[in-house]
Amino acid sequence: MFEGKKTLIGSVLAVQLVACTPMPTQQPIAEAIDDGVVTAKIKARLVEDPVTKAHQIKVDTFRGTVELSGFVETDQARTRALELAKDVDGVKRVRDAMDIRNSRG
Repeated sequence: MFEGKKTLIGSVLAVQLVACTPMPTQQPIAEAIDDGVVTAKIKARLVEDPVTKAHQIKVDTFRGTVELSGFVETDQARTRALELAKDVDGVKRVRDAMDIRNSRG
């Protein structure tokens, strides 16, 4: 009977340890705030730039890596969006997940 209690206690402790271990996709709050600032700066630049269309480009930032996704009308707009993102302080890397929308239908 005592052996069963040891096993139960060991199992509970193991579950608690696993539950307290941060997941690989979690990040410290300060880092998440920094990423939010980076995202906001990039979105503002996209809105201000005459070549890019902010409503078609989604910006996601995680640990300084920025992913631009969505649609642009031209290769020039894609290139410009990537340039704008790369020039923001705090950006370590930019991933291009944008598609060029075929305007011919």
